[in-house]
Amino acid sequence: MSHRKIPPSRHGKRKSAKSRPSGSPDWLYGMHTCVAVLANPARLCTRILVCDADLAQRIAATATPERKSVIEKVSRDTLEAVLPDGAVHQGIAVLTAPQAPTHLEDICDHMAHQLQARIIVLDQVTDPHNIGAIVRTAAAFEASAVVVQERHTPPVTGVLAKAASGGLEHCPIVRVTNLARALDSLKRAGVWCIGLDSNGAMSVRDAKVTGPIALVLGAEGKGLRRLTRESCDALARIPHTGPLASLNVSNAAAIALYEISQPG
Repeated sequence: MSHRKIPPSRHGKRKSAKSRPSGSPDWLYGMHTCVAVLANPARLCTRILVCDADLAQRIAATATPERKSVIEKVSRDTLEAVLPDGAVHQGIAVLTAPQAPTHLEDICDHMAHQLQARIIVLDQVTDPHNIGAIVRTAAAFEASAVVVQERHTPPVTGVLAKAASGGLEHCPIVRVTNLARALDSLKRAGVWCIGLDSNGAMSVRDAKVTGPIALVLGAEGKGLRRLTRESCDALARIPHTGPLASLNVSNAAAIALYEISQPG
């Protein structure tokens, strides 16, 4: 994989479509998620609901004056009334505005100057639990972003944020209109695009290259779409010997990120 054709430049730079948040605040919940949100000075938090008095004191001890003023000690019933049924909140929820959008152009500029940069690209992965788990893994391996297609990706809600376990504060979700065009933009920035496919010609370990890498994963069952596969520089597989044909997409992302992050 030492040579590849770089796609021609298109007309000017495009901003990622529909990447501007609606501005409507949402309830995020769960200990790790909320602690990470409150540690992010860029987050606008308008209410902080806590069931436990000791937890409320611990949060207040490190909070800014503005955030101390919105901490509310409430009953479990009051907390659960603002959350979806069955939400595993661990006694805390934060009402916060959406994060400012990160554009693909910004990621391309960053990766063009970082030889060890890594990102994840998701092709029509729609389950918020899977997306959140992938963001969590991407943050753990210091990936620069998770790129998704706007049309087929759920919004960032409490469910997705809970699965990300604070990862959203460290690894942004970048929304694009056309995934094939986004891969072309990444390649023009010098990023190698490696698609995960059970029929890939090489293993993920053998697909490592010198330079920034985008790991491209498809939805469970359908896998990568034809145009997405054709837009990748190479297709790689995760070797396994068991009877099951495929892995959960979030598990596949974790294994692949680990493999390409190893030295040598």
